Amino acid sequence: MPNLTAAIEKIVGRHGYLHKPEDLANYEYDGSIDKARPDLVAFPQSTAEVVALVKLAKELGLPITGRGAGTGLSGGAIARAGGLMISFARMNRILEIDLPNERAVVEPGLVNLDLTLAVEADGYFYAPDPSSQRACTIGGNVSENSGGPHTLAYGVTTNHVLGLEVVLPDGSVLNTTGPDTPGYDLTGLLVGSEGTMALVTKITVRLMRKPEAVKTILVVFNSTEDAGNTVAEITARAITPVAVEMLDGVLLRMVEEATHAGYPLDAAAVLLIELEGLNEAVEEQTEQIRQACAACNAREFRVARDAQERELLWKGRKNAFGAVGRFAPSYYTQDGVVPRTQTCPTLKFIYEVSERYGLTISNIFHAGDGNLHPLILFDHRVPGQLEKVRQASDEILKWCISVGGSITGEHGVGMEKNEMMEHQFSPDTLEMIARFKALFDPECRLNPGKVLPTGRGCMEIRQKRGDVSL
Repeated sequence: MPNLTAAIEKIVGRHGYLHKPEDLANYEYDGSIDKARPDLVAFPQSTAEVVALVKLAKELGLPITGRGAGTGLSGGAIARAGGLMISFARMNRILEIDLPNERAVVEPGLVNLDLTLAVEADGYFYAPDPSSQRACTIGGNVSENSGGPHTLAYGVTTNHVLGLEVVLPDGSVLNTTGPDTPGYDLTGLLVGSEGTMALVTKITVRLMRKPEAVKTILVVFNSTEDAGNTVAEITARAITPVAVEMLDGVLLRMVEEATHAGYPLDAAAVLLIELEGLNEAVEEQTEQIRQACAACNAREFRVARDAQERELLWKGRKNAFGAVGRFAPSYYTQDGVVPRTQTCPTLKFIYEVSERYGLTISNIFHAGDGNLHPLILFDHRVPGQLEKVRQASDEILKWCISVGGSITGEHGVGMEKNEMMEHQFSPDTLEMIARFKALFDPECRLNPGKVLPTGRGCMEIRQKRGDVSL
């Protein structure tokens, strides 16, 4: 360790790393329920320093874990195998804003919301908006291919990334940036690779013009089934809002007590719907959605009167996870996806799981694209509760797969759901994923133990084949 810290200090300076146990404790977790402590955390300030750190780790045979703000929910930023953690907290600059071409170049440690704040006075914004956008970083969003409430209209992070600069595990630098770059889509491959193939050091992103008009609508229901049917009805009428969010009665009562957003305490569910576009189009869509909601027995249809009320409604939605902390010592957030037509059956199944395991499960999800986030409340101090929570979670994810969905929509696989990958994909598909991983990281040192299930990691594949150069 003394030799390692001396070598690290030469690269990032005396105040550019942490190695004491009391400091490392802050980096042993993210927003999930797993923990693992790195041996050392380094804070580079440039691509050159990242390259030097990666080459040093290669020389010493150390595993590497990249980290943004640590807000992830799948264990992606946890150093499962120890080793060197590279935090991008100090690489947080906006390097270029090019409004004529509607793009920007940023470093990975830039907080998501800070990019919108930098361009909104000129009438632009950055579309991907995870609920943690006030804290999460764009580099972390790229690693997990994060979504957010406005995914329905704008897509996930990959739809807004134009190019990347990345450092590979051998210290070489790869640049995928360029308009209409020919050849294979390396940008698309690396976005969502969860830090297992490369470390992102620069990101070229798309900027969008702010819409002329925005309307936010709160729709109240006496049953979750009516709320779910309304989502299907809106889709059937070929209406595409920019966001359709659903909160069930259990969660909205927690949120209302914490944020006073104006959600009705006696409702079984609410939909938060947002429309954007030209004034005339937004007015017409508002009326169409009003009719769709009425056809599905909506109890109340409320349009936010001004920007302040609109912001308050969204504050309730985006602070939902924090509000849960007032009611339980611990909670576990899942991230399954189902077809929109399966929303109601899935909610019914989740409530059955809740009763069977004796656990409180509240629901909040991006209803427009079927990305659900069951929040399982529990007390980690009670022996056996965490295991029950994991079992309940596995049942929910297996259900999602069985109805044509997925185990993750935006949180990633990480170390939380890697064993579930065998339920999602065939053995041949998993082997191909492992070969991609081994192509970029043949020594399996970059974020090891993530994404692929045990026994199917790149090292296992190489050993089975006796192949050193996959």
